[in-house]
Amino acid sequence: MEEELKCPVCGSLFREPIILPCSHNVCLPCARTIAVQTPESEQHLAAGGGGGDHADKLSLHSETDSGYGSYTPSLKSPNGVRVLPLVPAPPGAAAAPRGAGPASSSLTCPQCHRSASLDQRGLRGFQRNRLLEAIVQRYQQGRAAAAAAAKCQLCDRSPPEPAAVLCEQCEVLYCAACQLRCHPARGPFAKHRLAPPPAHPGAPGGGDGGGKGAAGGRKLPTCAEHDLENYSMYCVSCRSPVCYQCLEEGKHSKHDVKALGAMWKQHKAQLSQALNGVSDKAKEAKEFLVQLKNLLQQIQENGLDYEACLVAQCDALVDALTRQKAKLLTKVTKEREHKLKVVWDQINHCTLKLRQSTGLMEYCLEVIKENDPSGFLQISDALIKRVQVSQEQWVKGALEPKVSAEFDLTLDSEPLLQSIHQLDFIQMKFPVSVPPVPLLQLEKCCTRNNSVTLAWRMPPLSHNPVEGYILELDDGDGGQFREVYVGKETLCTIDGLHFNSTYNARVKAFNSSGVGPYSKTVILQTSDVAWFTFDPSSAHRDIVLSNDNQTATCNSYDDRVVLGTAAFSKGVHYWELHVDRYDNHPDPAFGIARINVVKDMMLGKDDKAWAMYVDNNRSWFMHCNSHTNRTEGGVSKGATVGVLLDLNKHNLTFYINGQQQGPPAFENIEGVFMPALSLNRNVQVTLHTGLEVPQSVKQPKLPNN
Repeated sequence: MEEELKCPVCGSLFREPIILPCSHNVCLPCARTIAVQTPESEQHLAAGGGGGDHADKLSLHSETDSGYGSYTPSLKSPNGVRVLPLVPAPPGAAAAPRGAGPASSSLTCPQCHRSASLDQRGLRGFQRNRLLEAIVQRYQQGRAAAAAAAKCQLCDRSPPEPAAVLCEQCEVLYCAACQLRCHPARGPFAKHRLAPPPAHPGAPGGGDGGGKGAAGGRKLPTCAEHDLENYSMYCVSCRSPVCYQCLEEGKHSKHDVKALGAMWKQHKAQLSQALNGVSDKAKEAKEFLVQLKNLLQQIQENGLDYEACLVAQCDALVDALTRQKAKLLTKVTKEREHKLKVVWDQINHCTLKLRQSTGLMEYCLEVIKENDPSGFLQISDALIKRVQVSQEQWVKGALEPKVSAEFDLTLDSEPLLQSIHQLDFIQMKFPVSVPPVPLLQLEKCCTRNNSVTLAWRMPPLSHNPVEGYILELDDGDGGQFREVYVGKETLCTIDGLHFNSTYNARVKAFNSSGVGPYSKTVILQTSDVAWFTFDPSSAHRDIVLSNDNQTATCNSYDDRVVLGTAAFSKGVHYWELHVDRYDNHPDPAFGIARINVVKDMMLGKDDKAWAMYVDNNRSWFMHCNSHTNRTEGGVSKGATVGVLLDLNKHNLTFYINGQQQGPPAFENIEGVFMPALSLNRNVQVTLHTGLEVPQSVKQPKLPNN
């Protein structure tokens, strides 16, 4: 509560608090300090016009409104509010004439920075907050009593000396002597904050015990306007207590007033109700603090668990690498032993052959030394063969090593090193990175008629989670992109686009951390001409469709409407309708319509359709049940009716058997239109679409006026 009892300017407990118009409080001495006056008011004060109010109307000058060239440095209160020191009136200031008006003074609230103008009464025009003053007085008494009851915790005297200060960092109470001896304001203690001893809950003013006595002993406040009158009523308009004299003579005479006691009880009830809400929020905040403290412990425990898990996983990797190292060393040992055995075998074999050859050579030399020809010839043939056989045994390669000193083993550790360097958590919970750039699957992107289909996927080895995708498409005319799909699917089809138009599309992914970058832009071209059929979902229930929804008949003698599956808003489009059956001279109607056209009467009778209806002799144009431009020439079985919708010129033209029927039927048409037809059971029509716009037509038939 102590923070509520401190002045926002000086940072000390309130002294003579006054209530500003913004409902904040400030000490009366501090209000004198922060009050600001204009130069006119200074002249008024210099002339003696302030009288006894001079102390309440002291003027301060900032660097912007003082009018002097010198700059007065600002001071700072303990609560950080800038306070300007008093500046005396400039020397030689001229006195204001006697007829000068009142001083123009203002005071800015240090909390909400709202300015309040002072009247002739100056600061006395603000009401004293006597309730706050009483609470501060009660709080000071309780704190003094608690300070007197608090004892030093380091005294070796018996009993200990009363505590003078409390170190908020050490949480130890010191008397003055012990504080100088054990807690000097230097070294590591220089940054410690020494505060007065805390108030004891049972001390007077420290709890609820001293409230009633203090309130009961206070003198009833008197009216600020009429010193001899007590407050007895409450002005609802001004939101302030008033006396009877204020109602009879003052500015509150025509205001809405109520009894002071009744408003006191009402406001107490409102404050209690508001306090209940604050109490509930405080309870939630305490529970939240407990939750946060538990969260701290859980984070600590989970961190230790994850560290242990990480150490175990890395140790397992080290163990696996150690085992693999042992296996590789075994392979190297086997290879080495094999090479050594081969070399030793070759050494032994070569040594044996060399010894045999050497013995044979020595024996042959001894035989050559003998001079007995007959004895020599007896063994010479066999000896020559032995020498030849011995020479042949030293074949090519016999004197070459069978193995090399190099080991044909190569350990490719680069992938493992890369994996070790890339070793990381698959998904970091805090924080999660934004998704990477999606990859458009161009082989699956396509256009059909005035619809486009786009497909995309995330790049491989992407560990960042994806919550959804945003697909954007421009307007087909190089305009700005707009969102056309937001969701989790990776395939999307957009219908109802313009024919013969080029669209740019791009996609991006998002998750809880934000939106990732855009993909590359793909360019899609819709069809030059429209391919469509009759729409069974929007047709009247009496309409019967066949031939893959290209042929329409009707079960009713009344006219019924059927629409096409395409919608047009720009471009030039042409389609034809072939009359397969025409009995009893009916009046089929051909044209365009909105999606919400009336479907149980002839096309063109409402304001949602533009049509030409025709019999076997003549035709009429009809919109809003208005018939115009009767033209000779009708239809029969086998006839062809053409419809040309030019949304570049915003007009509609009809043809019968390749010849224009009358002038352009309708002009200045704008919006979204669908091909439309109305017929009864005497007519059967087949639709032909995907046709090129006719470049040359015959002269139109002139209508009969």
